Amino acid sequence: MSLVEQNFENWQESISTAFVPLDAVSTKRTSFKGALVSGFLGSLQLSAVAGTEVNVLRTRATIKRDDPGLIKIGMQVSGHGVIAQRHRQAVLAPGDFAVYDTGEPYELHFDDDFSMFVVMFPRDSLRIRSQDLSAVTARRIRGSQGVGALVSPLLAGLRKGLVEDALPNTQQVEDAVLDLLCAALNDESPRLEPEPTLVIHAKSLIESELGDSTLTTASIAARLHISTRYLQKLFESDGHTVAGWIRSRRLERCHRDLRDPRLSSSTIGTICARHGLVDSSSFSRLFKETYGMSPREFRSL
Repeated sequence: MSLVEQNFENWQESISTAFVPLDAVSTKRTSFKGALVSGFLGSLQLSAVAGTEVNVLRTRATIKRDDPGLIKIGMQVSGHGVIAQRHRQAVLAPGDFAVYDTGEPYELHFDDDFSMFVVMFPRDSLRIRSQDLSAVTARRIRGSQGVGALVSPLLAGLRKGLVEDALPNTQQVEDAVLDLLCAALNDESPRLEPEPTLVIHAKSLIESELGDSTLTTASIAARLHISTRYLQKLFESDGHTVAGWIRSRRLERCHRDLRDPRLSSSTIGTICARHGLVDSSSFSRLFKETYGMSPREFRSL
C-alpha cells in the first residue's frame, strides 16, 4: 500500500470512521499523504493505515462521543511510531507492536512517513484479566524475540492478505490470532500474578459448553468438584460473575456469527440457539443493551 496525496481532513474522517472517533493534527508543512484499507476476519477488524508526520489523539471528548469497548493491536510496518497510554510510551520500530484500549485516552505520534497494521476487536475477545491488560497497554512488544517473534510475521501475513484482498476466511485463523496475541501479552508481563488454575479450567469448560442451554454455575462447579460459592468467589476476584461470563461469551459468539457472511442463510434464532440462548426475545434485548442495536439492525449493516 503506497501513500497517496489527499486532503488531510478526509484522511482524518476516514480513520475516525474506520476505528473510533479520533482527533488528528498534521505536522507536515507540505501536502499531506495518507492511505487506509480495512477489512474483517470474523470479529477482528483489520486495517492497513499510512500517513506522514501526524499526531493522532483519542481524547476524553472523543470517548464520550462513542466508546464501543474495543482493543487495538498496532504493529509498526515502516517508519517509527510512539503509542502513549496510561503514562507509558511504546516506541515502535518495524515489526514491533503494542496494545491499547479505546476506552481510555491515548496518543499516536509519527515524525515521518509511516505505515501501521491495526487489529481491532471487542474487549471480551481478548481472554485475559482486566488488570493484566492494564499492565501491558502501551508497552513495546518486540517482533524479534519471544512470542512476539511468532505474532509479528502472522500480523504481516494478515496485512498482505488484506491489501491483496486475499484474507483467509476461517474461524480457526481468527481464534489462532487471538490466542497468540494473548500469549504475547502474557509473555510481556511475567511478573503478573497468574490467573488461578481453577478459573482457567472453568473458562475453558465454559468455552467448550456454550452451546448447552442448561449450562449453569452449579453444573460447572460440579464438573470441577468445587462448591458453587467458591467458584463464584474466584470469578468475583476479577470483577465477574460466572453467569455474567457465560452470557458475555455467548453474546460475543452470536455477534461474531451475525457478521459472518458464510452464515447469512442462518436465521437469527438459529444462531443464538447454537450458542445456548434459546429465548430469542431475551437474546434480542441483551444484544441491544450490549451493542446498542438489535441483532436484525446489526446484521443489516
